[in-house]
Amino acid sequence: MEPASDGRCTVVTVSPHSDRLQLLAPFPAWDGEDYIELPVLMKAKGRCTTDHISAAGAWLVYRGHLENISGNLFLGVVNAFTGATGEGTDPSDGETRSFPMIAKRLAESGTHWCAVGADNYGEGSSREHAAMEPRFRGGLVILAKSFARIHETNLKKQGILPLTFRDPGTYELIGQDDRISVFDLASLAPDAPVRCRISHHDGSHREFFCTHTFSLQQLEWFKAGSALNVIRGRQSSIAVR
Repeated sequence: MEPASDGRCTVVTVSPHSDRLQLLAPFPAWDGEDYIELPVLMKAKGRCTTDHISAAGAWLVYRGHLENISGNLFLGVVNAFTGATGEGTDPSDGETRSFPMIAKRLAESGTHWCAVGADNYGEGSSREHAAMEPRFRGGLVILAKSFARIHETNLKKQGILPLTFRDPGTYELIGQDDRISVFDLASLAPDAPVRCRISHHDGSHREFFCTHTFSLQQLEWFKAGSALNVIRGRQSSIAVR
């Protein structure tokens, strides 16, 4: 059966009780504000592939249900602070929990967060869920020494800022209870450095700079909240005409 020529009248119905399918709500657009003192949900030690970020295997049965598959978020990541796999300290209360549970709790409380990676963060498959899940759970920024190219683009598509430390040594300076701020987002531009700050647990601060690879088109994805939001907006404009 061919799709309707005018999809505006098409209604897609998914059971709210389905474990395998879930209708997606658009990610919110950027609110125009800088990101101030984001807690560090996790800092990865060593390799952090898309399979560490979003495990495959049995989890793929949930690939049509973003909330359910987010139960695997960062489960394979080795915690740079403790050496444990898949768990860390919840910044909301200091308790040890699995990374997906910490992300869920932060999202439900409306707390946005960042994550930190080492070299070639996101290498491996082109799995888009490895970018969708952090965004769904309230992640705004991923900072790393370097990114795998496809995963970096996938993060941009979901409205997340992938930022590369200008000085790779900055990775070592970020502590478990530190907070990260990202400034001057209103003037974010291709090839322009991004000013950031670590707020250490002892009350001291340290500024650092990151680089990025956003093009002008990709900056529109960031401002709109995702690439899909940009496409949706364009389609709506065409329909109005």
